[in-house]
Amino acid sequence: MSTPPHSPLPRRRWMIGALLGVGILINYLDRISLSVAAPQLRTEFHLSPAEVGLFLSAFFWSYSLLQVPAGMLLDRLGPKPIGRWGALLWSAASLLTAVAGGFGGIFAARVLLGVAEAPAFPACAKATGYWFPRRERALATALFDAAAKFSNVIGVPLVAWVVVVFGWRWGFGVTAALSFAYFAAYWALYRDPGADPRLSAAERRYIVEGGAASEGAAPAGALNMLGYLLSRAKVWGLTIGFAAYGYSFYLFLTWLPSYLVQAMHMDILRSAEYTAIPWLVATCADLLVGGWLIDRLVGSGHDESRVRKSVLIAGMVLGLAVFGATQTTSPGWAIAWISIALGGLAAAAPVGWSLPSLIAPKGGVGTVGGIMNFVNNLMGAAAPIVTGIIVGSTNSFGNAFVVAGVILLVGIAAFVFLLGRIEPVPEPGRR
Repeated sequence: MSTPPHSPLPRRRWMIGALLGVGILINYLDRISLSVAAPQLRTEFHLSPAEVGLFLSAFFWSYSLLQVPAGMLLDRLGPKPIGRWGALLWSAASLLTAVAGGFGGIFAARVLLGVAEAPAFPACAKATGYWFPRRERALATALFDAAAKFSNVIGVPLVAWVVVVFGWRWGFGVTAALSFAYFAAYWALYRDPGADPRLSAAERRYIVEGGAASEGAAPAGALNMLGYLLSRAKVWGLTIGFAAYGYSFYLFLTWLPSYLVQAMHMDILRSAEYTAIPWLVATCADLLVGGWLIDRLVGSGHDESRVRKSVLIAGMVLGLAVFGATQTTSPGWAIAWISIALGGLAAAAPVGWSLPSLIAPKGGVGTVGGIMNFVNNLMGAAAPIVTGIIVGSTNSFGNAFVVAGVILLVGIAAFVFLLGRIEPVPEPGRR
């Protein structure tokens, strides 16, 4: 593994990393707008808890189903064109939500948003593999993964204020404007390293010699690569484990504001303040543990696989703190338990998102990311619906949190017994 030369390197790669992070931040502002506006929409459209869960899950249906096709397209075409057109389409979907004439229009716009945002995370994982050496991969991945958490720190209070003062339509209007601005920035700034005229020869050499993923399409072809990857236990270990993470993540992403309003009897603005706390903890854990600490330990010579896997499993174990939230009626204690759970899951998340670029054979990063995120977001579709059904039938969130904890236990077992060492899957024909 290479080490940086004594003369300072240009930092074009970190500008690209920041660009990807901003994209995910805005991407998630689009997603959380509906969860913040849900109490107003529930009143306006006279929705039951189960119907709210269905409403909140609409995005995940199309988003989940398109993960594998999006990953295959990424492996064929690369992050630049897919990222550009995805950003344009999700901007349009946010605008359509703001001007929709009723429940059906909003529902359809959310399905369209899922289509548009499907390539976002696999594209970031693939671009990070291109742009960063292995020794910097954890922090680079944490930049865009932490943005998903930080969107709740700044986005929930911002959107809540806009919704309360101006109404729910303006909440979606603000996110639409930010999305169009990002589309313009991505179009102007993003190139793959081999085609970026602003990337210096020295920085390019440092990235390549440090183990960056190879640019180019899969030698075996997209469909052959998909079939091959689906036969590998390592890929299924990653997929099942990350799906368990996704269930808890999306439960809190979609239901936490409503949980605080309904179970803790808060108004929308106060619930937004409380919601920001665990997401701020998650953002810090993502960057400091899932990013900086891993790169520091790997760079100091510790076994790369052991470091990443230890953080991955320890973070999932901390996620079991969700059980603690079932044992309290105090808002402070509930937020404390949820903060521990989300902090642990957030520390594990960058490891999960770095794995496609670390275990995939050449040309397979997007497909591994697509498989992983497909099952992850099936859980994203299931979590709001299951939670809504449980809350509607029991008038309590306790059993919903228990279900999340049991699913986390399954995920921990998958990481322990199926994932194995964090090392590349052999290329097809070289088993």
